[in-house]
Amino acid sequence: MKRVLSLATLYPNAAAPRFGTFVARSLEALAARRDWQVTVINPIGVPPVAFGRYRALKAAATDGVEHSVAVHRPTFPLVPRVGGRINPALIARTVLPLARRLHAEAPFDLVDAQFFYPDGPAAARIARALDLPLSIKARGSDIHYWSTRPWALAQMIAAGKHAGGLLAVSGSLAGDMATIGLPGDKVTVHYTGLDRDRFRPLQHTQLRRRLGHELGVALPDTAPVLVTLGALLPHKGQSLVIDALADLPERTVLLLVGRGDDEARLRAQARSLGVADRVHFLGSLDHDLLPLVLSAANAMVLPSAREGLANAWVEALACGTPLVITDAGGAREVLTAPEAGRIVARNARAIAEGVRELLEDPPQRQAVAAMAERFSWQTHAEALARYYESLLA
Repeated sequence: MKRVLSLATLYPNAAAPRFGTFVARSLEALAARRDWQVTVINPIGVPPVAFGRYRALKAAATDGVEHSVAVHRPTFPLVPRVGGRINPALIARTVLPLARRLHAEAPFDLVDAQFFYPDGPAAARIARALDLPLSIKARGSDIHYWSTRPWALAQMIAAGKHAGGLLAVSGSLAGDMATIGLPGDKVTVHYTGLDRDRFRPLQHTQLRRRLGHELGVALPDTAPVLVTLGALLPHKGQSLVIDALADLPERTVLLLVGRGDDEARLRAQARSLGVADRVHFLGSLDHDLLPLVLSAANAMVLPSAREGLANAWVEALACGTPLVITDAGGAREVLTAPEAGRIVARNARAIAEGVRELLEDPPQRQAVAAMAERFSWQTHAEALARYYESLLA
């Protein structure tokens, strides 16, 4: 059995159980194959004075074996909002002694970074110190956001040159990586996975009534229901979906799933437009509830300014719910047929038109779900194991 040491700054913990669940599912699927043993180091940034949410994060910095994955959570000193330039160095300085000890106890074959920044440059230092091959994965914002900071881009390019291989969650993102100066010949496209037992069309007459009772919101049986799934951040475009409600049937309900800094502004916007009674903020939902929400919706609307390949797209399709999304990241690699939904311009009018088209001529849910058949965590893990093996050859 080969051993990989994976560095992931985004990973679920007791204080933030929905934080980076897609990373955890990926590595758990690899561990379930039994040909790779997975150890995760999830460094948690904590300021010198742990205030607010950082107090809970500090308390969540505990180690353990989670779904056959050994997880270590050391804390590193964080300077909120302004410490981005030095985070890779601080992470590496904190993690390296732990990595050395674990490597001495049972040698690793590979070091892996789950995001390009800050994980990638930190993992490069660790791989160099342990004299091990390095892999770095790009997911979207780690390329599109951090590459606009010259000091981050320089560190990313240096780490990319050192790595034996790079992963991208979509072909579009692979192109973006080459554009910013990363070695395109090292990039392998590695699509997300999907829990096919959980995410599937759920259809029964009481679905909306049951869900409305569970969530404490009114979901009329005949009213159009839209869901937007993603962190409440400006680049995700929830404000555009709220604007689009003005051009949609008056009874249309919008369910916003996720948390983020934009929540107060979005609530104020809904009040000012007179649609606050039709916009429901659900916060972070357990994965057992999410398929119910997606199955109850007529469309999943996510007008992102940037993406890699959103897990939300694949999860919605698997539940039989068509998409209204913008031409961001790997959108065209997922939405490959009219049954899957519409790709629209990033403005409220275009979003409303895309939703209206789906409401007037809804595709069959099973046909929509078929668009996600190629995604599974088993397929994802098989491709990941094959890629890791190639770095050891």
